[in-house]
Amino acid sequence: MDDITVITDFPRKVREIENTWITMPDGVRLAARIWLPEDADDDPVPAILEYLPYRKRDGTVERDHLTHPYFAGHGYAGVRVDMRGTGDSEGVCLGEYLKQEQDDALAVIEWLAAQPWCSGKVGIIGISWGGFNGLQVAARRPAALAAVVSLCSTDDRYADDIHFMGGCLLTDKLHWGATAFSIANTPPDPAIVGERWREMWIERLEQNGLWMMDWFRHQRRDAFYAHGSVCENYADIEVPVYMVGGWADGYTNAIFRTLDHLPGPKKGLIGPWAHKYPHFAKPGPRIGFLQECLRWWDQHLKGIDTGIMDEPMLRAWVQHPAPPQTFREQRDGDWVAEPAWHGKAIETRPLYPGSGGLAATPDKSVIRVASPQQAGWTSGAWCGYGMMPDGPLDQNGEAGLMTSFETEAMEEDLAILGFPIFHAMVTADFPQANLAAILSIVDDEGRATLVSYGVLNLTHRNSHAEPEPMPAGTAEAVSLQLNACGQHVPKGHRLRLSLSTSYWPVIWPSQSAATLDIEGACLELPVRQARAADATLAAFQQPESASPLESRIHSPGSFERTGTVDFVTGKHIHQRVSDTGSETHLHTGMTVHYKSSEYFEIHPDDPNSALGRMNWLKSYSRDGWQAEVETEVSVAALYDCWQIRALLVARDADGEVIRREWSEDVPRDLV
Repeated sequence: MDDITVITDFPRKVREIENTWITMPDGVRLAARIWLPEDADDDPVPAILEYLPYRKRDGTVERDHLTHPYFAGHGYAGVRVDMRGTGDSEGVCLGEYLKQEQDDALAVIEWLAAQPWCSGKVGIIGISWGGFNGLQVAARRPAALAAVVSLCSTDDRYADDIHFMGGCLLTDKLHWGATAFSIANTPPDPAIVGERWREMWIERLEQNGLWMMDWFRHQRRDAFYAHGSVCENYADIEVPVYMVGGWADGYTNAIFRTLDHLPGPKKGLIGPWAHKYPHFAKPGPRIGFLQECLRWWDQHLKGIDTGIMDEPMLRAWVQHPAPPQTFREQRDGDWVAEPAWHGKAIETRPLYPGSGGLAATPDKSVIRVASPQQAGWTSGAWCGYGMMPDGPLDQNGEAGLMTSFETEAMEEDLAILGFPIFHAMVTADFPQANLAAILSIVDDEGRATLVSYGVLNLTHRNSHAEPEPMPAGTAEAVSLQLNACGQHVPKGHRLRLSLSTSYWPVIWPSQSAATLDIEGACLELPVRQARAADATLAAFQQPESASPLESRIHSPGSFERTGTVDFVTGKHIHQRVSDTGSETHLHTGMTVHYKSSEYFEIHPDDPNSALGRMNWLKSYSRDGWQAEVETEVSVAALYDCWQIRALLVARDADGEVIRREWSEDVPRDLV
């Protein structure tokens, strides 16, 4: 991170409270780490809360060190709280985004506002889970909450989270389910909680279930997913909200929806980044995100007019073409801005796939799509983290697997910003089938780089809450929204639309190997015309942070990602192995090591051959103390059910503490 300026001399000197306890109404204590100005008791400051299950002691400690002392040095209290049953906090966490989680957050905010060092105003910042619950807590309207910065989050837990996309089941349901399973069963630190650590750990190990089971039992958009989805009533959120994300992330779509629907003050920022904070995210360019946050906090928590609300509502990085790469340090592009987002400033330009390729005139051809099950194998991760080569490959690797259409070479430059939408009349030969639409840009050397994609479970064509089987032999109107994107298409380049009945390993396959007949197809592109104001946008400041975490590296980390074919069985196999290596955090003396492995296999001819498996190993040690959690979770997509199996093994310095197994076959519900 050579481009980040480390700040050590702040306007206000910083003191740190390594741990303090915040008592909930039921007596359970949550563990908090706080950075604040030394003189805050005499000159109170607003508090900025980050509220997560990811272990403040070691899980998020690296980014916490970069961020919260920086806020404190500029006149705020940076507060990092472990949720109930996670990290060093008491109790048990029984799932994601539960009402208990929100209730606890309300109590934390009330406690913060009452502290003598606090001005009485509180902001929430968070990424991913912390971005979710920031919006959810804002919807509960706690009196002291004055503003939110929500990164890489969603307003709709069903339509735009790790569970489903277009009613198709994402394989990230397994990835995140297995990851959350491992996190929820890790122990507290005895240096914080004392001899009770083992008792607290066993309580978690015995009472925690496999949250993923609940996710699979709910395959429609029901009350389970409505809870925590702020799109149910945007008007519940009255405080100012800053929505932030990146094109390489899985959570960008919600930024456009919230800018359109939130009733109060709001801003949106979309860069080239993956699932990280923009002051240290990749691909770059990174920005001075902490300075941007300070402008937001000063405006809404201190009442200082920073001018931030006079600027355009949405600022987005429109990317230049780049050869396909699975990992990027940088992504060239241009910052553009929109004064508001209602889609009105964007021109809709139709393109029609057919015998003439992808053209400006309608085509009456019938398009037949019947893909082998491994189609989509070059897609990359649904949600990229930007620190490893998990991005999409050259889309020419899908040749022969998908049905594709290309434009002629562009006669003029084109800029796309927003949601492409695919419309068609579709006839399926099975009651349940999936459709994927993939948009790529093809450069003058023939290389194809993924721009956007969308998927649709055709039984969800009219409703995620009440899916309907496809009628045999009858054409149904279908609209498939691709993920939002920002892309320059230069003169001489071409656009490619690929259609497929599978998109593996992003989504689980249909129950049957379907064939689709598609008529009257049209791809609508959101084309943006350049604005004179784009050239006058103020540049973001260069990235800054507080001092990074000091650690001693014992073994380096590594990452492997492979795709192979077993020529005996015919199965296509995807594997990822991520090893953080082993390191000791010097401020705690704790040595940590995480390792995960993912395995997915499928046979081209058999959608019921799909299998996914994920293993995690998490270990913690210090001065003779040791704790380790090992998990394995697998899902098999059989014709009539999701076959789910899981194993949890916990060990301490004396050996095995607990071993638990889960096994359930969940009936498929038109998915």
